[in-house]
Order: sequence, then structure tokens, then C-alpha cells
Amino acid sequence: MRILVSNDDGVYSPGIAALAKAAKRFGEVRIVAPDVEQSSMGHAITSSRPLRIKRIHLDDFDAYRVNGTPADSVALGMHWWGHVDVVVSGINLGLNLGNSCWHSGTLAAAKQAALLGSRGIAFSTNVSDSLEPDFTALQSYVVRVFELLLPIKTLSLVNVNLPAKPKGIRWTRQSVRQYDGRVVADKDPAGRPIFWFTVTPLEGAAEGTDRWAVDHGWVSITPLRLDLTDEADLARALAVSNTPPMKLSRKKPQTRRSSSKPSRRKK
Repeated sequence: MRILVSNDDGVYSPGIAALAKAAKRFGEVRIVAPDVEQSSMGHAITSSRPLRIKRIHLDDFDAYRVNGTPADSVALGMHWWGHVDVVVSGINLGLNLGNSCWHSGTLAAAKQAALLGSRGIAFSTNVSDSLEPDFTALQSYVVRVFELLLPIKTLSLVNVNLPAKPKGIRWTRQSVRQYDGRVVADKDPAGRPIFWFTVTPLEGAAEGTDRWAVDHGWVSITPLRLDLTDEADLARALAVSNTPPMKLSRKKPQTRRSSSKPSRRKK
């Protein structure tokens, strides 16, 4: 099995080395990741300039750094390697729960794999000013997640979040909460205006969601999909819609009338 490892924290992040070590138990591993941190980059791709890939020394792994985004790294890595069975992204320095999935570069790397017809699994864990991830302690749970997910080939995109001290694994759904997104105005040392964007949840996490699981010490595994269509809203809209179906107008092509008399040239 070929396993491509990427992330959004940069190729020298300790999280990617920990993930690669766990993945090595299940197949051939190659690391392709951004050369610098690309956190909250989302699914950005580089289209205005060429990309470069450079081989680096990273433990005993076949590793490369890319001057692009997480999605760039996965696309280039899959093209470079030829065939990839699964792409794993992380372990991210910070949880990716609920609405953060929309802007997560970690999840975007896994999503790029799914878009290109492979499988993607994103891994994230908690980090703060007072808490550094203990990747050695998390290793056994990362391996258990691999053992659980790799045989299920129908799961094309999965988001995994690991609390600092897991007590087990739970299947979850995404927590969608309302947030208070305030813009705080400030000034830099030169007196020029700057702005901070702050996010504060307005609602508690419902039981069974990814955020609830991690808050209660469980490893959260959330299957995701690429199709964002709201099927219930679409069904309601189709049921009440009075919009007539579109009809394509078929105009007959205009033809010149031909004269039976031969044309006469003026001398």
C-alpha cells in the first residue's frame, strides 16, 4: 500500500513525523508537504505561478517540500508518485472540529486526495500555550485509527481529532455551531490601523458531535463527503417551485433564396 503523508503545518512539523511513523506500519510511505506553515489556508491552490518540489532529509523517510499549499502538495505528490492508495494529513497542531473544517488546510490536503479519486484521512490534536502534544502517547491511538479505517475502502474522506489523553474512539458527526465573529480594531507600533478577527462559540456542542466527543476525552472519527448539496432543502424547493422547466428555442437556420435565373455580370 502506498501512503502519502502531508500537512499544513509545514514539512518540518513534529506532527508529520509522528504520523509518518504510524503509517509506516501499513505500507510504503512518502512525505510531500508545504515548505512553510500554511495553517487555515483551506483548499487554496496555486495557479498563477509554477511549483517547485525539493527532496529533504527527514528521519528515514522519502520526503519532499513544496513551495505551495497543502492541496498543491498532495496534487503534486500524487502526480510525482504515480499511484497513491491513501493520503493522510497531519497530525495537525490544533484541533479541526465543527466549522473549522471549512478553512482547515489539514482537511484540505485529505480532501484533495478524495477529489483526485484516492482516499484522504486528516488527523489533528489539541495544542495551546500550556499544552504541547505528546505524540508518543498518541501513537497507539493513531495506529488504532489506521487499523479501523484502512480496510473500509468506501470511506473516501475522514476527519480524525485526538484529545490529549484519549479514553477510546467514537464515530461522530460534524458540530455546526453559531459563532460570534467580531472584528477588533487596533493599531500597530507605528500607529497604523490593524484588525483582529475573534471567534467565540455561541452554542454548546451537541452529544454525538466531534466537538462533544473530544471535550469528553474521545477520539473523534467523522466521515465527510465532497457533495455539499442540502438534499432536504433541495427536495422542498423542488416540491414548491412554480418555475416552469426551461425550453430550448430551436430556431430554423435562415437560408438564402436561390434564383432559378443565372446571374448576369455587368461588363
